[in-house]
Amino acid sequence: MKRLTILAILILSGCADSVAPEQISSIDPVGFWYGLWHGMILPFAWFVSLFDSDVAVYAVYNNGGWYDFGFVMGVGGLFGGTTESKKR
Repeated sequence: MKRLTILAILILSGCADSVAPEQISSIDPVGFWYGLWHGMILPFAWFVSLFDSDVAVYAVYNNGGWYDFGFVMGVGGLFGGTTESKKR
């Protein structure tokens, strides 16, 4: 199980995107689907960002509200959302 977890972290960290600040103005803004994906890989991107200053957990070249909505949905879907109740 431990090897599978390490393998999954390595595979998913390869999906992280890196963009230089001077490239932002030339990139098309990303929307809902990228926000959803970035929300789902948030734990991995956050962990990598602790050790690599070139990795961020949030795309600065997004289109605003729809990206934010997807990001929140991705994070909420990954962690079970706020409405999931505990079974006693």
